[in-house]
Amino acid sequence: MGSLTNFAETELMDHIFNGQDGAGSVYTPPATVYLALFTSDPTDAGTATSEPTGNNYIRKAITFGAASGRSITQSGQVTYDQAGGAWGTISHWGLMTAETNGNMLAHGQFAVSKQVVSGNTPSVATSEVVVSATADVGMSNYLAVKILDFLFRNQAFTPPATYVALCTANPGDTSTGTTITEPSGNNYSRKQVDHVAGSSPTWTAAGATTGLVDNTHAITFATPSGTWGSITGVAIVDAGTVGNLLFYEIDVTDQTPDNGDTVQFAIGALDVTLD
Repeated sequence: MGSLTNFAETELMDHIFNGQDGAGSVYTPPATVYLALFTSDPTDAGTATSEPTGNNYIRKAITFGAASGRSITQSGQVTYDQAGGAWGTISHWGLMTAETNGNMLAHGQFAVSKQVVSGNTPSVATSEVVVSATADVGMSNYLAVKILDFLFRNQAFTPPATYVALCTANPGDTSTGTTITEPSGNNYSRKQVDHVAGSSPTWTAAGATTGLVDNTHAITFATPSGTWGSITGVAIVDAGTVGNLLFYEIDVTDQTPDNGDTVQFAIGALDVTLD
């Protein structure tokens, strides 16, 4: 199974939370993704120093079927040109934004390493390359499928609005903006946090190696006019009501806001990361 690189995580988090990448524009996935071969692990840093050079090696285009079940899978065999010399022992792969240079989106290890020598015509069988989003780590199934299709199939994913919701029952991967359990009445409503160019409160830009954003201003909810019940989780959704669940957290200190309380996340207290 493959995992996203730091580059991909940063671009995604800025796309989701700030409607732009670090350069100030909306991230546009490549129309064609290329499969690169490596003789060692490129790691999350996307280091391409162990990619073969010369001897008729060149990256090849790769295609994927629609994302499902938090994974996206290679949909056709990838065949390379006949090697004109040794490429080394190929053990890892990387998904690149360009045929040469570019950025690495994901990386992984082949089930079996293969030594490529002169005269070989290497190929990567259908379904060998799979990129998955780990379950039960605070990202919804909805968002997992969205970002995989966005990155690797160039499917539309408009930067969403982001609202913080408080939950009185723990959300999970399969939860939605409709099925999460929130306080009812007593002046409760979700709190919008804007993109970086919006009005307060907003999110920070994503960290280049951590894919982390947090709140640049205090996130203050309306003052309760009565009890909101025991808050056991926090969710980030894309609408003021209903909508889709994006991220969630259940490892919080349970609290019960009541009439007149201040309900607030202090500056920098709400961290969201993709790692």
